[in-house]
Amino acid sequence: MAVQKRVPQKRKQHIAARANKLSPSGIRKFFDLLSSMEGVISLGVGEPDFPTPWHIREAAIESIEQGQTMYTSNSGTPELRKELARHLKTYHGVDYDPMSEILITVGVSEALDLAMRAMIDPGDEVIHPDPSFVAYSSSIILAEGVPAAIPTYEETNFELSATAIEKRITRKTRGILIGFPSNPTGAVMSKQKLTEIAELARKHNLTVFSDEIYGKLVYGVEHTCFASLPGMKEHTILLGGFSKAYAMTGWRIGFAAAPKEIITAMTKIHQYTMMCASTMGQVAALEALKGGQDCVTEMVEEYNRRRLVIVKGLCDIGLSCFEPKGAFYAFPSIKCTGMTSEEFAERLLAEEKVAVVPGSAFGACGEGYVRCCYATALSDIEEALKRMKRFVNKYRVK
Repeated sequence: MAVQKRVPQKRKQHIAARANKLSPSGIRKFFDLLSSMEGVISLGVGEPDFPTPWHIREAAIESIEQGQTMYTSNSGTPELRKELARHLKTYHGVDYDPMSEILITVGVSEALDLAMRAMIDPGDEVIHPDPSFVAYSSSIILAEGVPAAIPTYEETNFELSATAIEKRITRKTRGILIGFPSNPTGAVMSKQKLTEIAELARKHNLTVFSDEIYGKLVYGVEHTCFASLPGMKEHTILLGGFSKAYAMTGWRIGFAAAPKEIITAMTKIHQYTMMCASTMGQVAALEALKGGQDCVTEMVEEYNRRRLVIVKGLCDIGLSCFEPKGAFYAFPSIKCTGMTSEEFAERLLAEEKVAVVPGSAFGACGEGYVRCCYATALSDIEEALKRMKRFVNKYRVK
């Protein structure tokens, strides 16, 4: 009698629950799609089209030529931390000890991740606006916390109100995660409304995680650093970086500024994950701070020109658009087409070769909108608007 051979079954891998809870980035999905297509105009990925200013690149090149390629302190070079502390004092009036209250990270995304893992225990709730940057809820989930989204609406300028926050606070609430100027809406919160949130944070002893990566990119309004509000330095983890304002996305240099005990906890996690940010990247960041802010001013002026063109153009073709006051994104409504935001983005890419990001990638309240990044050449924006007009006229619900 023939003996049957046992066919080994392929082992099913166990995937951690926290990973299964995550959704793939809606931004990267469309970035991957357009990378295989020719002739696409991308209004998708939020990346400046400017090269990093030459004086910043030159400083990094010189550091490499001098052999400055070793590890730095886990916390970052003392020179960069001291200069960053001076910068925060000069521009925001907040005093940080560079040696104990500032941590240099691999982009602001790492700073956000470290802050959540250092501060959140399993089951803790963190309040955040909806829509908001795709990493917000994911960073909370990875820390085994619970995202508590608060809807924001175009009718109220996509602002987060203290009243709405207070209604959502429970005994499990640990903190509030905000990001203004906002990605994806471009909303900027007034000092008065931020002060109301600050008073609420003090009342309930909550930590405010304030992502201010777009703080230098504002148009006709002022950005308020949350930690600068009365009594809020001790309640705030200030998150920032160099990617957006200095066109340094690929350099991956960010920072966190917070009370000593918080930075100490974040640094312990940083030691076992990233160890330190790149040496040449830190040299470049130091030069960005020391070399004057004229390059930032010039880029902001150009973004503003593009902002005015894209907002007017979107409104002219029938996509009502909230006027962004910061960052470099427009967030038009596409409800006149009757499509979902994902359907709109997919068909616009396939039929007109214009890439935008579905608003639903940023939360449930982003449905019915798409994000259009205007950190691209004005000529491309104008051509994209022509293609979008043709598309909208074809599918507009009568």
